[in-house]
Amino acid sequence: MVSMKDISAVCGVSVATVSKALNDQSDIGQETKKRIRQVAEEMGYFPNTAAKMLKTNRSYNIGVLFNHEDYSGLTHDYYAFVLDSLKRTVEDKGYDLTFVNTSMRRTGAASCLEHCKSRGFDGVAVICTDFYSPEILQLVRGSIPVVTLDHLFNNVCAVMSNNVQGMKELLTYIHKKGHCRVAYIHGADSAVTQSRLSSFYRTAAQLGLTIPDEYIRMSPYRDTNGTYKETMKLLELRKPPTCILYPDDFSAFGGFNAIKERGLRIPDDISIAGYDGIRIARHIEPTLTTLRQDTEELGKMVGEKLLSLIEHPKTTLVETIVVDGHVFEGNSVAELKGGNDVVTDFI
Repeated sequence: MVSMKDISAVCGVSVATVSKALNDQSDIGQETKKRIRQVAEEMGYFPNTAAKMLKTNRSYNIGVLFNHEDYSGLTHDYYAFVLDSLKRTVEDKGYDLTFVNTSMRRTGAASCLEHCKSRGFDGVAVICTDFYSPEILQLVRGSIPVVTLDHLFNNVCAVMSNNVQGMKELLTYIHKKGHCRVAYIHGADSAVTQSRLSSFYRTAAQLGLTIPDEYIRMSPYRDTNGTYKETMKLLELRKPPTCILYPDDFSAFGGFNAIKERGLRIPDDISIAGYDGIRIARHIEPTLTTLRQDTEELGKMVGEKLLSLIEHPKTTLVETIVVDGHVFEGNSVAELKGGNDVVTDFI
């Protein structure tokens, strides 16, 4: 087996210099680092992971807590792209990702914190779960570094998509297109939903819009059956909205189906908008107007913050990092030239 001592002899440098080059430390020149790495590769050098773990007291393994309530798992576009970005970020620094086995914990074998400790995780990224469960509260208050996505705890690092600004920009865009009768089918109660709904009401007030109670509906995220039913109720109103906002892009397909069933056209007869910016929504006709969240940046920030907590615990600030999205205009929101009476009463 090739050792760092063997590489140092070939390169004519110290073992310490070889170690610094292989660990990408900054206090040696790039040319020296490049040459040492090239020689190591040619000689077939593989790092001794066990020795590295003993020396650094790290496992170089990060746990991911991901337990989506609708069991869509990695087929959920938003989380899939966040996780892909997180994976690439930590792998670039020599870490692996391991999903926390939530089914094992349901058997009562160990708490979430105990399970993460037994697996030797250096840190845990809490991406999606029941943030209010006692087990999660125990985990975030424990000794393992934790970063959460889209949820705030006291004294815990968090990365948040800017849902307040996102909803403001989306509703403002719709209003600029001439819409004053805007309905919102929001998701089930959560911190994300509360932020978006509060921003919707506040932005509406700033724009001078009146939002009737019957324009506000609820359907779980990614539930096309729920949004289908709620869309039907909105279309049956004596004065229906000219534009409907949906909890997320996937659930907007339920609205598509309801509107089509009523013999109406998007956006000629009624406009719609989603939230998230999933890829499939860009390949339908008309393309869906939506608030595209920056999943690349969100995953990257979760990874970088967690690595900083692991490697520099004394100097890393506990903070909330907010990541902005942007409006993808699409073709599903019409520009009203004759005011909101363009959409006639349906009953």
